[in-house]
Amino acid sequence: MRDEMGLTNVVVMIPFCRTPGEADRVLDVMGEQGLRRGHNGLKVYVMAEIPSNIILVRDFCERFDGFSIGSNDLTQLTLGVDRDSEALAHLFDESGPAVTRSIERLAAGAHEAGRGVGLCGQRPSDDPAFTEFLVKAGIDSISVAPDSFAAVKQHVARAESAHAQGPVPSEVPE
Repeated sequence: MRDEMGLTNVVVMIPFCRTPGEADRVLDVMGEQGLRRGHNGLKVYVMAEIPSNIILVRDFCERFDGFSIGSNDLTQLTLGVDRDSEALAHLFDESGPAVTRSIERLAAGAHEAGRGVGLCGQRPSDDPAFTEFLVKAGIDSISVAPDSFAAVKQHVARAESAHAQGPVPSEVPE
């Protein structure tokens, strides 16, 4: 795709990478197949969807070019709940303090190392306050469904404008 079609903006995304050792093995296997991080501008990101990605952010920064937060999985694994379980669904809260502090820590740690952080998940589409929180936390990009793009773009623009003028008031608990 990159070499034959010229799509050099394609970034490889590694899901559920639990440890730095596992990251090393994945990168080695990719290298054996001719996909070497940095070669011909190839960037490799890791999905940040398990608490170890946040706890070991510096170690993951050494191995990857950036992060994409999988907010649904990160919330489920941080809180130990399955959002699809009728018995536990009421406990699933992406804006709860354990999750929001994890996002803040990941963004800060990644940015210290010069790495970008994006987020993919439905919450920014449904909750302008969560989008404001993401802007305040320093998220570099947000992936949303096409039907919510315009609304989320407006929420981000308002949050960025307010953040540039001072603290962004947030309904999201810290």
